[in-house]
Amino acid sequence: MSEKQQFEVWREQVRPAVLNKLDEFHFLGYERATEQEVWDCVQYKLRKKKEFIPLYEFVNVILTLSPQFYMTWLTMNAYKEPEDWFKELEAK
Repeated sequence: MSEKQQFEVWREQVRPAVLNKLDEFHFLGYERATEQEVWDCVQYKLRKKKEFIPLYEFVNVILTLSPQFYMTWLTMNAYKEPEDWFKELEAK
């Protein structure tokens, strides 16, 4: 199918699943994980899918997101978009 993915439309509907995954990460010791990061990681995981993904499959991807994939994604993003950790100190 050539339908365009519209994950943002489902964001409020799947929010309980994202919060559930966030609670799981916090329970496993990843206290710094955020709802936005989990959402972005799931979007990254599905970015190459050519066919239309139904809502139930999207929720399944959220609920089966592994901490290993999440940490790998965070590491890759840290290398791609380096933060200026000293920006706050220089502003003072």
